[in-house]
This record gives sequence, structure tokens and C-alpha cells, in this order.
Amino acid sequence: MIFLHADTPAWMLFPIVLPLIAGLLCFLFSRRTFVIALAAVLANFLVVCLLIYQLLVFGSMRCHMGGWQPPLGISLRTDGPALLMLLMTAVTGLAITLYARGYFSYRIFDPPRAGRHQRQQRFFWPLWMLLLAGLNGLFLSNDIFNIYVTLELIGISAASLAALSGKPASQLASFRYLLISLLGSLTYLLGIVFLYRSCGVLDLDLLQNLSNNGPGVRAALALMSVGLLLKTALFPLHFWLPPAHANALAPVSAILSALVVKGSFYLLFRFWFEIFPSTITTPALNFMGTLGAAAILWGAIQAMRQHRLKLMVAYSTVSQLGYLFIAFPLARVDGSAQLWSIVIFMALAHSCAKSAMFMVAGTVFLHLGHDRIKDLSGVRATLPITVFAYGIAGVSLMGLPPSGAFIAKWMLLSSSLASSQWWWALVVMSGSLLAMIYVFRVMSRFFVIPEGVSFIRPAPFSPLLEWPALALALISLFLGLVAPWPLHILSQGSTALAQSFPGGLP
Repeated sequence: MIFLHADTPAWMLFPIVLPLIAGLLCFLFSRRTFVIALAAVLANFLVVCLLIYQLLVFGSMRCHMGGWQPPLGISLRTDGPALLMLLMTAVTGLAITLYARGYFSYRIFDPPRAGRHQRQQRFFWPLWMLLLAGLNGLFLSNDIFNIYVTLELIGISAASLAALSGKPASQLASFRYLLISLLGSLTYLLGIVFLYRSCGVLDLDLLQNLSNNGPGVRAALALMSVGLLLKTALFPLHFWLPPAHANALAPVSAILSALVVKGSFYLLFRFWFEIFPSTITTPALNFMGTLGAAAILWGAIQAMRQHRLKLMVAYSTVSQLGYLFIAFPLARVDGSAQLWSIVIFMALAHSCAKSAMFMVAGTVFLHLGHDRIKDLSGVRATLPITVFAYGIAGVSLMGLPPSGAFIAKWMLLSSSLASSQWWWALVVMSGSLLAMIYVFRVMSRFFVIPEGVSFIRPAPFSPLLEWPALALALISLFLGLVAPWPLHILSQGSTALAQSFPGGLP
């Protein structure tokens, strides 16, 4: 018998293995799917907390699969950024699981379509567990080919989840999403081929220590970056995201927006600033920042023009992702861990706030039968908790204190002004003002109650349709108050970023 102690690296296997086992059990025991999934996400949350404890007490750890050392074996590793992303996935995933229970229970209550909704629920839980395993594996993997495997698992699961609603629009959007995901994966795989031909290793630690900066490495990084940008949906490669997110079921939209796009961005950021920093040039960083600025403005303008709530939230995702890429050109003057702080705070705040917004949109749709913004009058009278959750999440998207997004945007403003790159600060402030417009456009409709109209709350209406969204919205709001904790965890991670650009880029 094997006993696992608190300092055992093998604990990092559990966030991958537990959801995989849960996904298999959900296929075998279709009547206990929610119980199985809930047990898996709770156990996943506890294991992530244990891994954070390990990091704080014992430092970063490596786990070599089967006892094989790199470059022959596959290894997993824990550090500050990886564990914070795991924690983000665990917390958001727990709330999404609870919300999905209330969502499907309410839809199954509709007798004419109960059979279709039961089928949707039956396939949702195993696919969600497989996607969760893929995300956890992506954040923990220390092998560039093993990361490709997790990307494939995430892409196939996400595309299948996006098609669950069965509507022609969702099926078309999910098929487009699948093709884009496969194209991104193939481009990434081609980059691995170039990289292995040039370096002969795939382990991230070994790649980081190599000084090879030849054309093969540059071509590999370019190909992998293009593939990851496709999956992240950075402007102008965002065309697949709004239809896929807006036409999916509400729990699926929350998963796609809050978690899936973060995984590919996390890899992109790590490759550029930790694994291949000597390959990166100043024009490349400025190019990424320009795309991020365009995403902020274009996504916000499109969000303001939408007539459906879910489409508005989907285009808001395009805009919010742009802030993550504004951090790239600031590496020239701040190559320290503050870059990770900006990215982590923005990712955590966006994950919680955007999940809450998609949950609100799903609850409103169930209540009214539509999500047309102009016809949202009176929702406050019947769904006050839902409206409150939307408002709190909107505060985070606008970047107001004490939200985590405020911390990230303040760092962006400080770095851009300190380096005399005032144009990035102008974009950040413009994006926040535009976010204020589209957030308040919906909020103003919620508070309109026509005279002489009585609103009756439908029954049964599960608390799970409202409270998970409110919990995530509150987390996104008060994330700034607990900023020292994530920063302390982040400081325990890899110091490669600080070592790579100690004095900024030339």
C-alpha cells in the first residue's frame, strides 16, 4: 500500500486523475452524474489547496511519471503561476458545477422538452469532467508534447459541449470552433516538430536552459504562438468565439469564457517570457500589445452594439482578453514578476466575473424565455439576487476598486506611464469607459418596471441558479482586498521571468 504524505510530489497527479475517473463513472452511472461530478470538483479543490500548501512549505516540486527522468520521461511541476491557475479553475469549476445542477433541473421540469434536456445533462457531466482534467493537465505539464495532448482533450471536449443545445446555430458554431481548434492544434504540433528537430528535447526545464536561438527555434515559437492565439481568440482571430459562446448552454458558455481561453493564453505567456525569452524581440512584443489594444476597443464596441445579453457578454470576453496582451510590451521596462501579477490578477478576476455574467444571462433566459436586452424590464423585481450578481460582476469588468481587475489595470497604467508609453494607458482607460457603457446599458433595463405590470416568480426556481453567480461575482469584487495572498503564492514560483529580463529588453 502507498501512503501519500503532505510532501509527496505524487499529489499533483490527483487533479488530472480524479476528473478522468469521474468522467468515466458519469458515462457508466448516468443517474448519479451530478453526485459524481460534485465529489470530483470538491476533491479537486481540496487537492489544489494541498498543493498550494506544499508550495509554500516545500517549494516548487517535480513529479516524474513512472520514475523516468527527462528527456525520456514526462514530468509534472508545480509553481506559483500554475497553482494559481489551478485554484482559479477549481473555484470557478465548483461554482459552475452547482449552477449546472440548478440549470438542468429547471429545464427538465419543462415536460414537453424534458427528454431532450435529460440527454443534454447526461452528456454534459462526462464532457465537463474530461475538460477539467485537460485544463489541470495543461497547467501542471512540464513537457511540451504532453501539453499538446491536453490541448486536444480540451478542444474536443469544449467543441462537444458547445453543440449540446442542439440548435442549428450552436451546431454550426461548435463545428467552426472544432475546425479552428484543430487548426490551432496542428499548427502547435508542427511547431513541436521544428523544436524537437532543433533542440532534441521536449521538457520545458531543459528547453529553458538551452541557448539555441536558431531559425528552427524561432520558426517553432512562431508556429506555436499562432496556434495558441487561434485558441485564445485574440483579435482578429476571434471570429469563432462570439457565436460559440452565445449559442451554447449557459453553463457551457461560462466554462468556455472563464476557463478554456485562459489555458492557451497561459501557455503563450509562459513560452514567451520563461522558456524562449532570448527569441523574443521588441517589435514582436509591440505587435502583441497592438493586437491586445485592438481587441479591447473592437470587442467593447461590438458589445455595445449587441441586442442579446449573451452576445454582449461574449464580445465582452473578446475585449477583456485584450488586457492580458497589453502586458507584453511592458516587459521592456518591467521584466520582473509584476508581469505575472498583472496576468494572474486579470485572469482570476475575469474568470469569476465572466462566469457570473453568463450564469446571469442563463438564468434570465430561463425566467423570460429570451435574452433580448430591450425587453429585460422588470427582472429586478423577480430576480434581485441575479441582478445584484450582474452588477457586482460588471464592477469587476469595469476595473473599479476593490476588484482584482482594478489591481491589474492599475499595474498596467503604472508601468505604461513609468515607461513613457502613455498610449497603452489611454487604451486601458478607454476600454474601462466602454465597459461601463455596455454594463450599464443592461443594468438600466433591469431596473425599469412598467407601471401596472405585476411580476410573478416562476416555481420551482432553484437557489443554485442564483447563488453560485453571486458568489463568483463577490470573489471577483473582493479579490483586490486579498491581493497579498496571491502575490505571496506567485513569489514562490519560478524566478525565470525575473532572470530573463533583469534590466528590461534592449
